[in-house]
Amino acid sequence: MTLAPSKIFSGFRALGFVSNHVPLVTRYHKRHKDNYVITCVGQAFHVYNVNKLGIVSVSDTHPEDINVMAADFRYVFTAAGNEIYRVARNKKIDKTYSGHKAEVTLLLPFGPHLISVDADGYMIVWDTKTEEQYMQIRFDPAAFSVTAIAHPHTYVNKMILGSQQGTLQLWNIRSNRLIYSFAGWNSPVTAIVQSTAVDVMAIGLADGQVILHNLAVDKTVVKFKQDYGPVTNISFRTDGHPMMVTGSASGHIALWDLENRKLHSYLEEAHFASVTGLVCLPSEPLMVTSAADNSLKVWIFDLADGGARLLRSREGHSAPPTFIRFYSNDGQNLLSAGQDSTIRSFSTVHDKHNKSLGRASYHKKASRRLGLKMDKYKMPAVVKFAAEPNRESDWDNIIACHRSQTVVTTWSYQRSTMGQHKLKHARFKTDVSEHAITATAVDISSCGNFAVIGYSSGHVDMYNLQSGLIRGSFGDPTAHDCTVRGVACDGLNQKLITGGADGLLCFWRFKAKTMLDKLQLEAYISQMQLHRDSSMLAVALDDFTIVIIDIDTRRRVREFSGHTSAISDMTFRADGRWLISASMDCTVRTWNIPTGRLVDAFLVRSAPTSVTMSPCDNFLSSTHVGDVGVYLWSNRTLYAHVSLGPLPNDYIPRMAELPGTAPMDTESVGVLEEEGEDSPYKSAEQIGDELVTLSLLPTSRWLNLLNLDVIQMRNKPKEPPKVPKSAPFFLPTVAGLETKFDLSQENKDATPESRVKKPELSALSDLAVLLTKAHQIGKYEIVLSKLKEMGPSAIDKEMRTLPEGEGGSDDVMCYFLEFVEAALKTNKDFELVHSYLALFLKVHGAEISSKPEIAGALSKVSSAQFESWERVWGLLQRSMGLVTYLRSATL
Repeated sequence: MTLAPSKIFSGFRALGFVSNHVPLVTRYHKRHKDNYVITCVGQAFHVYNVNKLGIVSVSDTHPEDINVMAADFRYVFTAAGNEIYRVARNKKIDKTYSGHKAEVTLLLPFGPHLISVDADGYMIVWDTKTEEQYMQIRFDPAAFSVTAIAHPHTYVNKMILGSQQGTLQLWNIRSNRLIYSFAGWNSPVTAIVQSTAVDVMAIGLADGQVILHNLAVDKTVVKFKQDYGPVTNISFRTDGHPMMVTGSASGHIALWDLENRKLHSYLEEAHFASVTGLVCLPSEPLMVTSAADNSLKVWIFDLADGGARLLRSREGHSAPPTFIRFYSNDGQNLLSAGQDSTIRSFSTVHDKHNKSLGRASYHKKASRRLGLKMDKYKMPAVVKFAAEPNRESDWDNIIACHRSQTVVTTWSYQRSTMGQHKLKHARFKTDVSEHAITATAVDISSCGNFAVIGYSSGHVDMYNLQSGLIRGSFGDPTAHDCTVRGVACDGLNQKLITGGADGLLCFWRFKAKTMLDKLQLEAYISQMQLHRDSSMLAVALDDFTIVIIDIDTRRRVREFSGHTSAISDMTFRADGRWLISASMDCTVRTWNIPTGRLVDAFLVRSAPTSVTMSPCDNFLSSTHVGDVGVYLWSNRTLYAHVSLGPLPNDYIPRMAELPGTAPMDTESVGVLEEEGEDSPYKSAEQIGDELVTLSLLPTSRWLNLLNLDVIQMRNKPKEPPKVPKSAPFFLPTVAGLETKFDLSQENKDATPESRVKKPELSALSDLAVLLTKAHQIGKYEIVLSKLKEMGPSAIDKEMRTLPEGEGGSDDVMCYFLEFVEAALKTNKDFELVHSYLALFLKVHGAEISSKPEIAGALSKVSSAQFESWERVWGLLQRSMGLVTYLRSATL
């Protein structure tokens, strides 16, 4: 059985993925009467409805990243590596087509068949039902490297193929015969699409040309050329407007007027990257596009000149995120800053709550006029930020420092936009070496009024967030003689802690801005993280160790070592008992602060750049190098018992796969654990023989045994239930000449017979048989187990059947007393055995006193009971005396 990589965290789902470089696929659902868009997100694909761009389903994870997708009216076909998969109901992989030895580059559903082309030039026609190969054709990549494939309408069993060499071929796949070759236009073919006219195909070339060519007569109808590089996609409007749309590698989209044979308009900067997917929906004025910039957009043709505008979109980070933090106390929103200079909010509940706070710009109005790509006012990426939910409705509540920038920007979460203030001290405006001074650390006070900024020059300034004005500086003239690596405000606005690159921690009075104390550490400081509720400050050093400082006593309380590379980020659990650290050695480690030991560690394939723990402790979120996603890891301690024993010093972390975009089944994670290691601790049945152990039965099973007769009398009905009189179906008559009815039975009172079965005189009751068997073998555990399964009424009934004549005998009663004596000597089920003994004495007390044999057995029980109770009474008296002394003594 394989081991779980982490005993605390298990992969849950990934956020922020929308699309990648694989072209999108569209489908129309006849019953729903809606179009659906399928986009690839690595090893899975998402299905969105075009109506609201809401995510409908997420497919199962593929073994490798998906290379290409295709779809018909029923199935979705995907290729990952050299394997082809058929996905049913947009979810489950039900068939696999194996036969290619190279990476599959093209797929085309063709009726009951599927056509696939790989990088080695093999084209295989598959029977989709039987998974068998119908036909195989080999093309020499040096002479004809297939780059595009399409089926011309009304051409039965015909396929047209485009090549890297620029030539085209028309094949009959049924007869496996080349019908015709087209010379081409001396440029590689990048796309082939059927136009709205029969026999006419639209062919896109790498030099930007779009050729409308008539296959029947091998004649070009019209040529277009776009100015922005190769043609990546072609589509035609089918809602009554003669218009062709083409995508380019630069992210622009061109609209062509087919009636007037000219360029209609450009959608400049429709995407940041090459337009990989472009489809005009059938019979609707809508167009769907996707690109490698992790975005999916829906455009509508409703402008006065017939042009298109953006209708709705879904976007994620177009570049890897670098810093994340949970926002608010409910743990449902996650702020993320990426290398694309944007700040986004991702929801852990549903993707419909995701939103973008915009892109950082020196001049927002000028940026809107210039566009996204030509924006010369774009600011560098955000490297760190601080957010405080308090006063979010009053003014900006997020501050961010940018790479190699002195200015610090403000943002508003509620308004989802960049704020109006740009915090920059006057000293930096006149400083000649301004380019060398950057903002390196930021923090916001818990009240949401003040922002504290640390700089590479050693300055630490405080600003008012409402007005954006300076409210003082710490130190004279600087707080440190080196770069400030971290600033942290306590929860009561009483202290400010700053850390310098030279390893010096400084404690300041927040209001007076005077120094309280200093603490010199052995190594240089790389970053800091404060847990305000517990006043614990985690300081990461350049020697890959972590030091925990108590800011109230200003003393070092813990030190953790184990990372072998630079620590990228740290985060505390909500109650401050755990510290989770991420390092560039690709490990995520969890440290137990009270014990000072490592309790969990796991490896990931790409180094984590930032981690943060949810305020509700339900999720750990992480970002990784070169990855645009934000990953959630569920905390298993909230729904399963997890042993948090310390790990050995030579523990080697195991590899944990990053979660996919679909939520993983967290209930089955515990099965992956190996028995004996990290298994839940099971308490012993009895800690010690000299200690008294109580049973785990509820009090209702034994506390009311002595009062059962009182409860039965109280619940007894006042009158017996009366059976209603009913006329018989056939009226009885008296024999004779005259017809007379027999009414004699009506005058008799119907007395119900008792349904309680009296025991036979010669047979023993069930409890008596069990006691006799236990006496013969000398083990009374089976008797106690049977009594534990019974309810109070059943126990009372069995107790009354022990005497002679009721289903038992005098020997049986002695056996019962032997059972009680044996149970008392084991010190187990203490209160349960005493309840059974009390009920036995109450029911049979008079009979026991008249029979010396039973009375002798009872004396042995009395001595055993006295010994056990005397020991318990001594322990109770000792405990009560100690409690009384601690309560009254003056310490």
